[in-house]
This record gives sequence, structure tokens and C-alpha cells, in this order.
Amino acid sequence: MKFTAAQIAGILEGDIIGDPDVEVSKLSKIEEGTEGSLTFLANPKYKPYIYSTQASITIVNKTFEAENKLTTTLIKVEDAYKSFSKLLEYYNQIKINKFGIEQPSFIAENSVYGLNVYIGAFAYIGEHVTIGNNVKIFPGSYIGDNVTIGENTLIFAGTKIYSDCVIGSNCVINSCCVIGADGFGFAPNENGEYSKVPQTGNVIIEDFVDIGASCTIDRGVTGDTTIKVGSKIDNLVQIGHDTVIGKKCLIASQVGIAGCVVVEDEVTFWGQVGCTSGVTIGSKAVILAQSGISKSLDGGKTYFGTPAEDIRTKYKELASIKQIPEILQTIKSKK
Repeated sequence: MKFTAAQIAGILEGDIIGDPDVEVSKLSKIEEGTEGSLTFLANPKYKPYIYSTQASITIVNKTFEAENKLTTTLIKVEDAYKSFSKLLEYYNQIKINKFGIEQPSFIAENSVYGLNVYIGAFAYIGEHVTIGNNVKIFPGSYIGDNVTIGENTLIFAGTKIYSDCVIGSNCVINSCCVIGADGFGFAPNENGEYSKVPQTGNVIIEDFVDIGASCTIDRGVTGDTTIKVGSKIDNLVQIGHDTVIGKKCLIASQVGIAGCVVVEDEVTFWGQVGCTSGVTIGSKAVILAQSGISKSLDGGKTYFGTPAEDIRTKYKELASIKQIPEILQTIKSKK
């Protein structure tokens, strides 16, 4: 897909310095720009590259003034970084702008779908499913019985949504997620063998939630596992049964949250945090990477370590530990 400088300037409401008819078909870093590519300059430390880049078009701030000869066509805008992001969003919308029902695919006769939907090849839509307007379900996805999907939601290839789950509007669920599988529920019997506990609950994902690739969100045992409005979840995250994730939470890659956890609004989990079952994390808490949560935590604080503690307490503890060799040496010298 090719765009001219004139077309891009029109989208961004920018001014062209150079050839308005030059075309681009790919993106590049400014230091790696090649003919036919589009790049941008926002960070001043990359300014020297604008005189050597081979990119055909470069988006710059209106305040930029060339000090040497340029070979790239400039598009001047108020904020180069925001404009480049806007262009990426526009390009991404074009890429996923698919409509219609591809074959082979299966849609149960008693399921309903709205206007302008896309259902890719080899998708399976079970009984009594309700799909809203402008929903896009990419190839190889499985939508179980009685699932509801709100309008403008994207479900990328290979995702599996088990029966009875509710997906809100304007959500993005990336490839290979599993939503609504049974939680890790087993009870020992008199012989010491483990019997499966039936998982009869559900998963509810509210509006404007983004879920990264290969995430797993388990259904509740008897209640709902819930992800509330506006939360954003990175790749490779596990959320256990009956857990509630509040509004506008951020959960980074490889976080594992056990069952029956309550995460209040605007909490941030950085990468590889582990959280035991049955605890509550207060609103606006920040849990730093690789921390282990073994008890409930108050909101509005930053935590670190295993077990996770207030970061000021933890840093004092770490500073004390570093002094242990010196203290031991002092003790030995006095013997």
C-alpha cells in the first residue's frame, strides 16, 4: 500500500517541504531509512540522521530548520511524535478494514451478528452467539455457545472464547488468547487423588479492554471473573478464577494472578509479578517487576520484592543487607 507525501500531509494537516508526489510504502527508523520509507524526527539527539537518512519522507516538528542539504521530503506538523502515532493508527485501521464472511467457516443458525462484521476463514461460531456491529473475528477463532460480543471489538486469529463469556464493546483481544477455560480447581479425595471441581461461573470483559497475545483468563467457579472498563493487559498474562480486575489497570507481560483476587482501579503490575489467591490490591498501587504478593496491599503506594513491601522499606532492607559483609568483617577483627 503506497501513500504520497500529499496524502500524508492531508491526513496530518501538515506542510510539505519537498516533493509532494514522492511515495512511501513502509516505515523505518530515521537512522535506517531507505528509499520508499517513511520516518519521523522527534528526539533532538537523532537530528544528525536527518541529513543522511535515505527515507523518502520524514515527519518533523514545525520548529525544525534544516542546517544542511536534505534528500528527504519533510512534512512539518505541530508534534511529530503524536502525528506519527496518528498515522500508525490510521494505517492499522486500513489493514484490518475487512468485511464479510469468509469460507470455510461455521456460524450456528440461531446465532446473530450485526452490520459490517468480518468473520475469517475457519472461524467457529457456536449456538446462540450475539455479535455486535463492526466486530472482526479473524481466522481460526473459536466462539463458544451463548457468547456475547459488543460492537467494534477485534478478536485476532486463533483466539478461543469459551461458552457464556461476555465481551464488551471496543475491545481488542489478540491472537491465541484463551478466555473462559476452567480454573485450576482440584480437591483431594480420601485416596489422595485429585478430583476436578466443576467451574460453572463465567468471564466478563467490559468495554475498552485490550488483551495481549497468548493470555489466559479463567472462568469463575460459581461467580464471574471480571476485567473492568479500560484495563490494558500485555502478552502472556494469567488471570485466575473469580478474580476481579478494576478499571484502567495496567498489567505487563508474564504476570500471574491467582484466583479470588480483587485488584482495585488503576493498579499497575509490571512484568513477572506473581500474586497469591484471596488478596486485595488497593487502587493506584504500583507493583514493580518480579515482585511476589503474598498479602493484601494498600492503595496509592509502590511495592517491590518478595514478599512485596513498600518500596521505601524494601530499599532500606536491601541497603542493610549490603552492609552485612562489612559488619561481619568488623566482628571478626575484634575477636
